Amino acid sequence: MKVLLELIRIAFIFVFFGGILSAFIKYVYSKLGTDTNTYGWMGLIAILILFLVLYRNKLQFSGWYKGKGREKLPKKVSKLLISSSILLLLLPPILSFFLS
Repeated sequence: MKVLLELIRIAFIFVFFGGILSAFIKYVYSKLGTDTNTYGWMGLIAILILFLVLYRNKLQFSGWYKGKGREKLPKKVSKLLISSSILLLLLPPILSFFLS
């Protein structure tokens, strides 16, 4: 039962907060003149990566599931994922500017 509650919690976090952040990024991209239909997927992937790092390093320890496999990501992996996520967030306006 606790595993099911944790899965529902994860889905809620990803869908609700991911949707809000995705809408915000789409708004910012549209204000910058970036084509969100072409490059919007990069922002979505960046949000998912950021939530993955956040969940694995913080949120999994405050949930219902207390079983095996609960450990933080290594610092190098966390830094690499966060850096790639930031790059993915910054890339669409740059690509849109140079390729249009």
